[in-house]
Amino acid sequence: MKPEHIELARQSVLLSAAPASVVEVLLAASHVRQYDRGTCIFLQGERASAIYIVAEGWVKLYRIAPNGAEAVVGVFTKGHSFGEAVAFRHDTYPVASEAVTDCTLIRIEASVFLRLLRENPEIAISMLSATYTHLHGLVEQIEALKAQTGAQRVAEFLLELAPCGAGRCEVTLPYDKVLIAGRLGMKPESLSRAFARLKEQDVTIKQNVAIIGNVSLLRDYIEQDPAQAWAR
Repeated sequence: MKPEHIELARQSVLLSAAPASVVEVLLAASHVRQYDRGTCIFLQGERASAIYIVAEGWVKLYRIAPNGAEAVVGVFTKGHSFGEAVAFRHDTYPVASEAVTDCTLIRIEASVFLRLLRENPEIAISMLSATYTHLHGLVEQIEALKAQTGAQRVAEFLLELAPCGAGRCEVTLPYDKVLIAGRLGMKPESLSRAFARLKEQDVTIKQNVAIIGNVSLLRDYIEQDPAQAWAR
């Protein structure tokens, strides 16, 4: 494992609170794997045997509904971990995982993590921290679905990616618009309408780049009451 992968893993939510000696043993038994875009990492219903930390690229977690529709549960990038809770319980994955760009993942064997957990109970803090982070993310998604318009959700998504905190800013969309729509709980046609509505907030979409005319203006729009946002 390269030094930069080791450092990234140490700083992840999953391992940042664990003792350095335990992390060293854990990473010595871990592997770095490369996945091409579109590659399945694990299937819904597959026995959970590993935890993953994203070193490069983007990964999506999704479920397939009985009617065949895909529901995006989460999208993860550099430094994020996934698969913890079910792997610790030797359960099956309740979601499937796919590389949405070429990506590099650090694969941590669940059996090794559990053995170290029994020997060093203090690393349970790491497990709880990672689980809380995922739970908090899901709560935020539910809140956004109930309390924001589609255009406000798209605006917030863009600001999360924005590399600047004020003024004019350009944001490169990290993956295709179909996945962005799924990530935000929207249909692709609803995403197109949201982009059109954001033109009023000085946001222009050119292929895979969003040009934000004024970051502060867009932030104010997100914080508006949804009834006011709909009226615009």
